[in-house]
Amino acid sequence: MESLTLTTPALLFSAISLLLLAYTNRFLTMAGLVRNLHDRHKENPSRLLKGQIANLKRRINLTRSMQIYGLASLLLCVACMFLIYIGYILVAEIIFGIALILLILSLAISIWEINISVKALNIHISDLEDHENI
Repeated sequence: MESLTLTTPALLFSAISLLLLAYTNRFLTMAGLVRNLHDRHKENPSRLLKGQIANLKRRINLTRSMQIYGLASLLLCVACMFLIYIGYILVAEIIFGIALILLILSLAISIWEINISVKALNIHISDLEDHENI
């Protein structure tokens, strides 16, 4: 295996940064939806709204996990670069491997969260279709 250089972990910086930006936008959108649904539920309590809020709560927790794993991956990339800089190549390679695993976990959780989101949207679509068939 070729020795790790400073540029290898640095390559992930832009990818992880864009990923974290997307995660943050997703989080902010869901937070706005929760506030909106909460206000609507207080005005007119509904089992459907309560279910939607529970779904969003689960998705927000998943998004938090995605962000934590992504940030931990970025942090370990920086630590890896520092270790390369001071000459601890073997430790840097191990740290970089862990950073990659954390990034994989972040992406896998993102796929999970997207699937939950799609299921929720499909329920809304089917509800609309049911009303149109009446």
